[in-house]
Amino acid sequence: MRTIEIVVFKPRKIRWVAAIIAGAVVVLFTVLSFGLHGATGDGLGQFQRGDQAAMIGLGVLIGLGVLAFTRPRVFADAERVRIRNVVGNYDLPWTAVRAVRFDRNSPWATLELHDDETVSVHALQAADKEYAVEGVRALRALHTAAAGA
Repeated sequence: MRTIEIVVFKPRKIRWVAAIIAGAVVVLFTVLSFGLHGATGDGLGQFQRGDQAAMIGLGVLIGLGVLAFTRPRVFADAERVRIRNVVGNYDLPWTAVRAVRFDRNSPWATLELHDDETVSVHALQAADKEYAVEGVRALRALHTAAAGA
């Protein structure tokens, strides 16, 4: 019986950075909300508790938007590669992939497809250095094995 090797990679550094920034945004908006009291700038209105709650809610929403950058993943096995980027998903058989690339000065790896399209792999980012290189090597090995089968 043949075992199926599945590799999963997700970015490392951006996850820490996004979590810190998201937390800072929520704290900042919460602190700013406490400054919303009394008359508005032109004196015609008053800030209410609802305005403070809305400010905190806005901070939470922006924080969640920042956390979207922790979404990227790449799942690959002997038959296909599944890519989940910040925006968009791809599910490709290895037969559709011409090459796995990680060009110098490129922010992330890419898959070059046979129809001259490219698909970014945000899960393998240059900022992660050796981890990203390890991921590209694993994808290349699976791609080579699929091409030889």
